[in-house]
Amino acid sequence: MAWTPKEESLHTGKLAQLDHHPHPNQESPRMREDRGCQLSLRELNPEDRPQERLERLGPGPLTDRELLAMLIRSGTAQKDVLSLADDLIRQAGSLAGLLRWDATDFRKIKGIGKIKALQLSTYVEVAKRMMRSQRTQSLKFDGPEIVWEYLYPEVRSDTVERVWVLCLDRKNKLIRSESVTSGTATGSLVHPREIFRPAIRHGATSIIIAHNHPSGDPTPSSADLQVTKKISRAAEHVDIAFHDHVIIGEPESDPNGLGYFSFSDASLV
Repeated sequence: MAWTPKEESLHTGKLAQLDHHPHPNQESPRMREDRGCQLSLRELNPEDRPQERLERLGPGPLTDRELLAMLIRSGTAQKDVLSLADDLIRQAGSLAGLLRWDATDFRKIKGIGKIKALQLSTYVEVAKRMMRSQRTQSLKFDGPEIVWEYLYPEVRSDTVERVWVLCLDRKNKLIRSESVTSGTATGSLVHPREIFRPAIRHGATSIIIAHNHPSGDPTPSSADLQVTKKISRAAEHVDIAFHDHVIIGEPESDPNGLGYFSFSDASLV
């Protein structure tokens, strides 16, 4: 028998009710949450969504995925913002793992476009600078182990060499640190003018330079020795003390077990 419009409306209403109430064998959002499953944005009650919780409770009680979702701001037609946050944390290994990401890494996640990737990489850089600033407030750079402690968290996941200039005041307190060049997995070319430009700009009275060896072994190469000699000679002409050149590596890969090589300790500066 054909349905009349009224009958069709009734049947449609019953189907809608069936859609609204899960099948007895199908888990409800509450059941999934009780099992520790992460709920999608559409499964959450409106008052339990990140922005509403942020307004009501402040940022402290929010989970990592909720805080990250607030930075991402929006999802896509296929994936909501909380699911995107889950993807990022899962791929990075943890929220802290995102500190090693740049815009290129963010772009690899489906749903993260160019603009969003640039915004997220900017948040990462701000977080890094805040942590560096906090670490250096009480640091006095009077030994290579301090340089290693300061830069190791920054470069430990790098796959290419980077050269850093630490600009110091008369008390060996940090004025500014800058990454001035990067290279390949086995080498990074640097000219003395690139080293002393930030030192002069920030009024440093002395500098320490440092670079990482992605292999983890901080043993200096012949190129490292040559560059260090050039910088040492150039320092005499600009009246800026050159305290040390420290190569950052991994303790496990260092023949001496330190995780770094100091040209000053080796009497090469």
